[in-house]
Amino acid sequence: MRAPFGDFDQATPAPDCLDELTRPVADAVREWSGAVPAEQVLYVDTDPQWADTAVFVEHYGRQLLEQSANCVVVAGKRGGGSTLAACVVLSTTRVDVNGVVRRRLGARKASFASMDTATGETGMEYGGITPIGLPADWPVLVDSAVVDLPYVLVGSGRRRGKLLVPGKALAELPGAVVLEGLGVAV
Repeated sequence: MRAPFGDFDQATPAPDCLDELTRPVADAVREWSGAVPAEQVLYVDTDPQWADTAVFVEHYGRQLLEQSANCVVVAGKRGGGSTLAACVVLSTTRVDVNGVVRRRLGARKASFASMDTATGETGMEYGGITPIGLPADWPVLVDSAVVDLPYVLVGSGRRRGKLLVPGKALAELPGAVVLEGLGVAV
């Protein structure tokens, strides 16, 4: 099958390649519900050495930058407690951690989670974290510009491979909250 965009050799419906995904992502695809069928979530095999966005678009095509999103884990702190959340923004923007995220989490301070925390809590590889399959109690903050895309390229849970997901499907993920201005121009 051809991917809806990009120059990938093959695009496979995610339910048909669960063994290529980390356990939490595969479980989320198995349990998928919502208006967008799981078969519309596509997996494309990519080289793990090109997983980081800047290197990825340099290798697979600059046009992908406008259709790619990053998923980052943040920690909001208030008093002695901490709340973990995921933020999904276009690759051409950065997460407004100290503004939108901090206010949304009701935190006194917000920052990016450490690599060990991000990978340990998600069960995913650093550089491949995806909004699909995150812990059920996490807020998943999604920039409205991501939801507006017909398809968006995100991580697959591993550094090898990416997922092409209809933007509107990200708004239906467990814990998803669509926010204006979450992604700020770089």
